[in-house]
Amino acid sequence: MQSPNAEPGRARWAWAVPLAALALALLTAWFDPPALRGLRYATFDQFQRWHPRPYADPPVRIVDIDDESLRRVGQWPWSRDKVARLLAGIERGQPASVAVDVLFAERDGTVRRTATDPDADLARTLAQGKVVLGFGMTARRASPPAGADPNDDGLTLKAGYFPLGGDPTPFLPAFSSSVANLPDLQQAAAGQGAMTFIPDVDGVVRQVPLVLNLDGRLVPSLAAEALRLAAGVGHYTLRSSGNEGGVIDVRIGERVIATDAGGALWVHYARPQAARYIPAWKVLDGSLPADAFRGRIVLVGTSAQGLMDLRFSPLGGVIPGVEVHAQALEQILTDHHLERPGWTPAVEWIATLLGCGLVALLAMKRSAAVSSAGFLALAAGAGLAAWAAFVRGSLLLDPLTPMLAMALVFVPTTVMRYLQSERRQRWMKQTFARYVSPNLVDYLIAHPEALVLEGRRQRCSFVFTDLAGFTRLMERMDPATAVGLVNGYLDRMIAIAFEHDGTLDRIVGDAVAIMFSAPVEQRDHEQRALRCALQMQAFSRRYVDDLASRGIEFSETRIGVHTGEVTVGNFGGEAIFDYRALGDAVNTAARLEGANKHLGTLICVSEATLAGCPDAPARPIARLRLAGRAGYLMTYEPLQSPDAEYQRAFEMMRGGSEQALAAFEALASERPDDALVRLHLARLRSGTSGDAIELLEK
Repeated sequence: MQSPNAEPGRARWAWAVPLAALALALLTAWFDPPALRGLRYATFDQFQRWHPRPYADPPVRIVDIDDESLRRVGQWPWSRDKVARLLAGIERGQPASVAVDVLFAERDGTVRRTATDPDADLARTLAQGKVVLGFGMTARRASPPAGADPNDDGLTLKAGYFPLGGDPTPFLPAFSSSVANLPDLQQAAAGQGAMTFIPDVDGVVRQVPLVLNLDGRLVPSLAAEALRLAAGVGHYTLRSSGNEGGVIDVRIGERVIATDAGGALWVHYARPQAARYIPAWKVLDGSLPADAFRGRIVLVGTSAQGLMDLRFSPLGGVIPGVEVHAQALEQILTDHHLERPGWTPAVEWIATLLGCGLVALLAMKRSAAVSSAGFLALAAGAGLAAWAAFVRGSLLLDPLTPMLAMALVFVPTTVMRYLQSERRQRWMKQTFARYVSPNLVDYLIAHPEALVLEGRRQRCSFVFTDLAGFTRLMERMDPATAVGLVNGYLDRMIAIAFEHDGTLDRIVGDAVAIMFSAPVEQRDHEQRALRCALQMQAFSRRYVDDLASRGIEFSETRIGVHTGEVTVGNFGGEAIFDYRALGDAVNTAARLEGANKHLGTLICVSEATLAGCPDAPARPIARLRLAGRAGYLMTYEPLQSPDAEYQRAFEMMRGGSEQALAAFEALASERPDDALVRLHLARLRSGTSGDAIELLEK
């Protein structure tokens, strides 16, 4: 059987809930599962929708093989001579470079072979300008033609690479084989770049790779090659952070482009712009201005629905694949960088740790309202910080992981605290309903932090009551009647104690022990104890008088009141809950109650208690030496009003004045029923002076 005192001890184990939730949140953030990445990317997409990249008419144009061009020129695939005418028309506009987002992997089959080879005509057109051909990449190795070298996929690359800081290949997106253009077209083109995108799990293209890994070879993307030809350089410089960190940036000519560890560029999309597109049919019919392409990077691609080159955009909806390349180039050429550096996961993880720790502390230590407000403030702070980093610094910081982690800590901790509070309230009501006043129970429920049931040192005040000669009275009384009278008496005595927020320490027969300032500390415990004793004495007199009027004899109540430091706590062990106080102050209060029998008084209050009641009228009794105590204790009898005559007589006696006897004789003649006056008069007549009395009987 578990004792009630085990209830507060459960608070130690309550920390297991937020700590377990914190560990789970941090592990989830560390391993970064696909679902969490998807939510993070959705957050980044929302940032882009709220704050897309401003379109500033950068030097990039798309020659679009759109539905209108197909209607005017003919359905796709076009013959190679039409493609050659299209490229020739673009070249006449003196572009910086041209990138063709179309694959020519097979011979032209749209016209019968004649003396003029359409593929050769296209090759000659390619050779006359800075043209990049796009090729495909696959994860599976294609079967080579019969008799061909299995290690040769037929791809001819045009650019060189200068890796700095280590080999970047292991960090790049890896592919096993390529789908290349016709060999003569490859030879004629000034560059070749991969058209391949790597969409995220939701199909959205958020990053454009600049360099990829083709079976151990470094290959450029279509956008990177277009930029290289426009810059007039023959190589790329890849800077890496050693064998652990991956790619830092890619240098193309004078431009240094920050990338993620896999050599990819985060694309900050601008909204769709009509100025970005030029229909292919306008190039073919020569209706464009002469400077439409001058100095620009031109991308040739298709937006026609039937050709299926469409991609999901972070801004929502679909866009042509060629526009993804164009958006990346626009961003580079306008020096607009959207970055997620390698240090951001560490910062996010630390923010998650700190946020979860603060949420756990708030949820465990503060009220539900305060902890909820703190959680919302921390979550909002994470969101605002990430938004400010995006808008002002073009940084992608993840606010969702810290938010979700904090929620993962906050929710179970709050639920646990709620259940714990409910259980604690039930426990406290059950435990204290018979020990303390109802209003004190309500206070403990509202302020559980004020409750300490483990052993502690505490200064308390005690009221001990007993019925004078009740044992002999019980022997002459019918047992059933005696039980009824005592129960009625005790019910009211305990009720009075509860009215003053006292704690029932114990009941021994007809004796009652009341404790103040435990378990909840009371700054005015001395005053509470004295008021309680006076009200108990007043009730006892009325109770005796009422029974006497009915012919029933009942005993008077003697009360002792004392204040001192004791040890309070549960002394019942695991089997029984017995919340009480132990110490000299408890014994002294009991001795003072018993001293009334020798002093002739009904209430005996110690100087320690009366010191906390500066306005309470009382008269001195004597310095008592009680059983079990080495020293003397000054005691007083509380009154309704000051007794100046007695006080003067007592001071004479205390000072050893010869006039003390006469003074007490005068008082005795005026107050023949004053037991305390009779006590001191008898002492003086026996030759004893001073204010010290020894009561060594227990």
